[in-house]
Amino acid sequence: MNAPPPTTPPAPTSTTDLAERYGAPAPWRRTALVAGVAVLALVFVGWVAWAAWFHGTPAVESELTAYDVAGEHAATAVVEVDLGEGADASCRVRALAEDHSTVGELAFTPTDGRNEVEVRTERRATSVELVGCTTPDQQRPR
Repeated sequence: MNAPPPTTPPAPTSTTDLAERYGAPAPWRRTALVAGVAVLALVFVGWVAWAAWFHGTPAVESELTAYDVAGEHAATAVVEVDLGEGADASCRVRALAEDHSTVGELAFTPTDGRNEVEVRTERRATSVELVGCTTPDQQRPR
């Protein structure tokens, strides 16, 4: 008993190409897509570099180095200020009472280097904090 050999389907008489059937994509589309992505990547990298430089080099920086509660209605603060070239800055210090409420506040125009200021208080302060210094171009206190 010999089994008949398996039959294979007949070969198609014509081959079909998908590009012929559905149309080929335009050859410039891939190049345009790669170029567009490259331009967007360059713009993004440039923006990140600019933001890092701009926020990494502020026009003014300040630090509270010391304070002293001078009496019932006064406190003094020593603020070190690093002004950039030609920076027009304003600094703010705040005196706090034992219950953490604000009992005095002072805004002053600093000079480059050490600034000693006196804050008038409505009652005895227990601490002084530096809110920070700002310029017209740098609204976030530093």
